[in-house]
Amino acid sequence: MKSSAVSASNDNTSTPAFFILVGIPGLEDAHIWISIPFCLMYIVALLGNSLLIFIIVKERSLHEPMYVFLCMLAVADLLLSSSSVPKTLSIFWSISKEISFEGCLTQLFVIHFIFVAESGILAAMAFDRYVAICNPLRYTAILTRSVIGIIGAAALVRSFCLIFPAIPILKQLPYCGHNVMPHTYCEHMGVARLACADITFNIRCGITIVFLSAGLDTIFIGVSYVLILRTIARLPSKEAHMKALNTCGSHIFVIFMFYTPAYFSFLTHRFGHHVPKHLLILLANLYVIIPPTLNPIVYGVKTKQIWECAIQMFVKTGSKINWIFNKHKCKVLHSGQNNVRHKYRVENIWLDTQYCRKWPRRI
Repeated sequence: MKSSAVSASNDNTSTPAFFILVGIPGLEDAHIWISIPFCLMYIVALLGNSLLIFIIVKERSLHEPMYVFLCMLAVADLLLSSSSVPKTLSIFWSISKEISFEGCLTQLFVIHFIFVAESGILAAMAFDRYVAICNPLRYTAILTRSVIGIIGAAALVRSFCLIFPAIPILKQLPYCGHNVMPHTYCEHMGVARLACADITFNIRCGITIVFLSAGLDTIFIGVSYVLILRTIARLPSKEAHMKALNTCGSHIFVIFMFYTPAYFSFLTHRFGHHVPKHLLILLANLYVIIPPTLNPIVYGVKTKQIWECAIQMFVKTGSKINWIFNKHKCKVLHSGQNNVRHKYRVENIWLDTQYCRKWPRRI
């Protein structure tokens, strides 16, 4: 009897082997339809951010602080969306709703770690714009490669130091066999609420982490843009006003789209006790899929240098493909007569069939 009682007690307090993610409560029948925009946005996020990274890395003219930070942001967006959306889609498509306890904590850590790091990158981008507009003569002297590297490393170290302590805290909580989570991915409060113990410390810990990361970053960004707007107001010409505002416009939009759903999700999870669960889950999904989808589109459209480089790269790629195609045609059309140079007009390009070369002369 005693051993069975001890066994029952261990079962009640031990951590579950796995969690079952049920998706969006109350909208189970609509999961397949909800998955369509999620899947499309994820594809756009993958393609857009990958292309953005490729263009910035490949094009030497974009190896400037502003674009280096933008490349960091694109990497963070790829990781943020890829750490959550594939599992969300597998739940919507009823492929797999289970996730191991360790896997859940790993996903939780990665999502929150990347979110805090991305918040730091946005703050760094605000600082970059502040220096570029308010102190342009010292821009290259202040934002050197070593300084950019230190800023990036600091964002990662801060993120790790803030997020990692939450993992052992969650491991120590008793779950009493509760393993069904009304969510599409693992997050701190979603896991903590399954515990059969007081989670006041977890709530306070979450509030502290948010304040020390997104909270301070938001304040820093706000102060930076107040100083930027004050400097812009002093510029002599309207053309200078518009140029400066256009430079900052895309960044302000990205900041708004990043923090708005994140703050809504955070506040409703902790204080919105009467908010429907399906709305909470939808809000939690917005901040991991909307920014990664919109960021490359916004920066690609608003930043002239990026889309100009993208067009040039596509034109060069098209020219190489055209050259290979025409070279093949040249070999096919080769007459075999070594003494006579026959030139054929193939797609507006003169080809020398003796040497099978593209002549740089168009008609």
